[in-house]
Amino acid sequence: MKSKTFATSFRVRYQETDQMGVAHHSVYAAWFEVGRTEMIRQLGISYKELEEQGVLLPVVDLHCRFLQPAHYDDEITVVTRVLEAAKAKLTFGYKVIRTADDVLLTTGKTIHLWVDHEMKRVNFERRFPEVFRVLSAQIDTSRKNKTIT
Repeated sequence: MKSKTFATSFRVRYQETDQMGVAHHSVYAAWFEVGRTEMIRQLGISYKELEEQGVLLPVVDLHCRFLQPAHYDDEITVVTRVLEAAKAKLTFGYKVIRTADDVLLTTGKTIHLWVDHEMKRVNFERRFPEVFRVLSAQIDTSRKNKTIT
């Protein structure tokens, strides 16, 4: 059975931390972006290709729950899954885990709208049915519309 979650790992960079060596809260949105971009790439789809075909996916809502801090040089893993795929909307869930000890650091969710270059909503299912099918197939229906944890 194909995995419904996708993971990408990297180290917390010095520039992402505050004076105490703790990852600043603002970097988690960028880490979520890395997670979903890599997930989509692993599915054989490219954000760049979608944009070149006139479809954008802006973030319209972001939730983040901080459980434990990430520190400079920690290797972290961002686990990403699709929580909802609708004609005009896509929702991702995230876990940020410290790789060394498998400690859950953060959970989160982003909601995106499918829009064109004029920021008008696009019916993604109609415009890209195959890509929509691939994204929809990633949803674990027993967890649909729930948080990633």
